[in-house]
Amino acid sequence: MVKKIAIVTSTRAEYGLLAPVVKQLRSCENSGFQAELVVTGTHLSEKYGKTIREIENDGVRIDEVLEVPVESGSELDISKNQAEILVKFTQLFMQKQYEAVLLLGDRYEMLAIAIAAGNTHTPIFHLCGGDTTEGAIDEWVRHSITKMSYLHFVTNRESYNRVLQLGEAPDRVFNYGSTSIDNIKSMELMSKQQALKEIGLPDCRYAICTYHPVTLESDGAEEQLQYFFKAVESLPELRFIVTKSNADQGGARINELLDRAEEHIENMHVFCSLGAKRYLSLIRHAEFVLGNSSSGIIEAPALMVPTVNIGDRQKGRLQSAGIVNCKPDTESILAAVRMALSDEIRDKCRRHDNPYGDGHAAERIAGKAVETVLNGSINLKKRFWNENG
Repeated sequence: MVKKIAIVTSTRAEYGLLAPVVKQLRSCENSGFQAELVVTGTHLSEKYGKTIREIENDGVRIDEVLEVPVESGSELDISKNQAEILVKFTQLFMQKQYEAVLLLGDRYEMLAIAIAAGNTHTPIFHLCGGDTTEGAIDEWVRHSITKMSYLHFVTNRESYNRVLQLGEAPDRVFNYGSTSIDNIKSMELMSKQQALKEIGLPDCRYAICTYHPVTLESDGAEEQLQYFFKAVESLPELRFIVTKSNADQGGARINELLDRAEEHIENMHVFCSLGAKRYLSLIRHAEFVLGNSSSGIIEAPALMVPTVNIGDRQKGRLQSAGIVNCKPDTESILAAVRMALSDEIRDKCRRHDNPYGDGHAAERIAGKAVETVLNGSINLKKRFWNENG
């Protein structure tokens, strides 16, 4: 009988982080083991760039495609999405009888998939647990998935300790680092001119930007974006390459405002998705990264590029020295940009110690996942671990 692990991806960013794990798991495939990639969510939506094409262009085998709704205008949209995801993935897990499912992160759809796994007694191997992002709903979603999971592959020591605080036993928690560092170490990145040419821009000084909803703030996103746009217009000597928001609640509205602003802000260029290789290549040659995405906290420092991190979405996440935090108003953003462009911050970027691993996370994750599945020793009756006994 073939033992199978499912790997689920629902967004462009998550696929970039999962890709090296998929590659490593696929290298272990044989007559007794298979790693199946399940593609869902915004990957299948034209509105979000239909990024399943990027997976296909990478030559990666796709085993299952599950179309689910991705509307994100209101709380009810999110709940309806989760309900359909829960039903569809319960049916998939009942049909396929996976030995385990590998999930990454903290998105609301992953919570529904985790519940489906729990209902079908499918063990969860969870990546990126233990992080903290105080400004987003991701915070409690991530910790909830941690408690549902059997194996935990965290990205740093602080996250390792938090997972233990949640009562998970140390022999099931592994600090292997972030697979984003694997991508940076292993991927042959493009030259600045080539990366810019591929998105239709000439050689120039630029920043890479992503602005996601701060989902634990009930309002203010539109006002904050206007401050962001004013900051962009105040820096005509730079171009701003902006990737659109994800499908969190409020993300669609942010994308509408980005499209509208692009029409009259000459130095701003908006894209649904850049693809992992282009995105990392563009970060590598950028003057700085701007916005509130985790890539500014993890990938940019690994590429020795400063980050201007706006607002509270990433508050609490482990940061290195080349990150400048600021409030979401124009004056604060411009002051932070000036600091990010300073010799002091650039020197800190060059000398930083990377807290997110050594670039070998994927092979370790795959090795432990395969070993656990083939050993057949999974016991879902987890005891709440307490270091005091």
